[in-house]
Amino acid sequence: MLDQESRDSETQYSRAASQATAKGGTVYSYTLLQEPPLGYESQAPYYVALVELDDGGLVTAQLTDIDGSLQIGDRVEMVTRKLTTDGSQGMIVYGYKFRPAL
Repeated sequence: MLDQESRDSETQYSRAASQATAKGGTVYSYTLLQEPPLGYESQAPYYVALVELDDGGLVTAQLTDIDGSLQIGDRVEMVTRKLTTDGSQGMIVYGYKFRPAL
């Protein structure tokens, strides 16, 4: 039987997992990164946004496929994209990003 702390952690994990399954949301806030962290230099400049999910919650994510202007309140959808490669012959790391809703 789980103790209260374990049940609380499990509940928080379940909430986070259900929020991560939201397919879309709106741009709550964003910034254009000109000087990215180590390992992401080749992607600069790129947008990072706080996305308010349709299911509730707020996530931080990189934006992709931005061709025109970007505005707070724009609709976006989650997509799977390459995040980085671990070395020249290493594993490719995939994750979620958001793009303008089609």
